Amino acid sequence: MSTPTTDVALVTGGAGGLGEAVVRRLHKAGTTVIVADLADDRANKLVESLGSGAVYSRTDVTSEESVNSTLDTAAELGTLRHVVISHGGWGVAERVVNRDGSPASLEGFTKTLDLYLVGTYNILRLAAARMATNEPTAAGERGSVVATASIAAYEGQIGQTAYAAAKAGVVGLTLAAARDLSSVGIRVNTIAPGTMHTAMMETVGEDALAKFAANVPFPKRLGAPEEFAALTEHLLTNGYINGEVIRLDGAQRFGPR
Repeated sequence: MSTPTTDVALVTGGAGGLGEAVVRRLHKAGTTVIVADLADDRANKLVESLGSGAVYSRTDVTSEESVNSTLDTAAELGTLRHVVISHGGWGVAERVVNRDGSPASLEGFTKTLDLYLVGTYNILRLAAARMATNEPTAAGERGSVVATASIAAYEGQIGQTAYAAAKAGVVGLTLAAARDLSSVGIRVNTIAPGTMHTAMMETVGEDALAKFAANVPFPKRLGAPEEFAALTEHLLTNGYINGEVIRLDGAQRFGPR
């Protein structure tokens, strides 16, 4: 008889915003959670507040060596069953051709794709290779992954070419990855959030927040990180949802601006 092991979840961007909400929800459900981030202070405070069952692992999602080190930590803690890819922290607002006639910077475009798309793929490929060696559940599942896109993938606004392209790449990756990984029993789904009420969003000020909320059909407010976390947990545990991208946006559709 095999010895039961602890189920482990890895959450990139887990030190704040949407990722923190996911960390707190999964930890409350009894899962050991690895906070994979670069924000040392926030991450350390978070795991300290949660206590046993939460670990911080400093992780650069674009680095194979860094990600593998974090996956080694997961293996020491138990069996990696769930991966949530929700990192952020970089953005460039730039038109393809600026008002002064200059072209957008290629560096800004490639850096944005490196973080949001290449970083997502890097986590996915390396984590999936580890999860593929897990003992399957009775249903044949070895692991599940939830990635994060954005409704900007569908309705990119002026100045969002880099971000929209990166998030559209995550959307396109979802079904193909789910099909790739079906042979080893790993599911892949993606959430495409609209305007979410994170700490970063609060920096724009109350007037701007009210304007954003007014553009959401119903409910007329920004989304809560806890709602993102609830949907994430459902996608991680509902064994028949696979290859799906779900919008979490209150029926919002971005306009040009």
